[in-house]
Amino acid sequence: MIGQMLELRGYTVLTASTPDEAIRLAGEYKGVINLLMTDVVMPGMNGCDMVKQIKSVRSAIKCLFMSGYTADVIAHHGVLEAGVQFIQKPFSVTDLETKIRAVLENTPNSGSGKV
Repeated sequence: MIGQMLELRGYTVLTASTPDEAIRLAGEYKGVINLLMTDVVMPGMNGCDMVKQIKSVRSAIKCLFMSGYTADVIAHHGVLEAGVQFIQKPFSVTDLETKIRAVLENTPNSGSGKV
């Protein structure tokens, strides 16, 4: 659903249903991927571990973590560290778009690549 909302606002979105699929896609995709959006807690692998694997092949990728869990649960998964970009669920499309722009504006390759 988030992918569809972002596409309606002009973003190009690559979607993955599982962490393993996201890791595979990040490794195989030939174009630029500017931003990785991921949930913190997922079945099979947490978002932090997935990001580490993706950054091994896309070191410049920026990440935006999201979660509906409380701050205590998020801290337990190691996401609330300095410099980590995070948005709390539920959020509005406007809030998400504002957060994405802020994350991308702080990156050297914030061109028109993929989200």
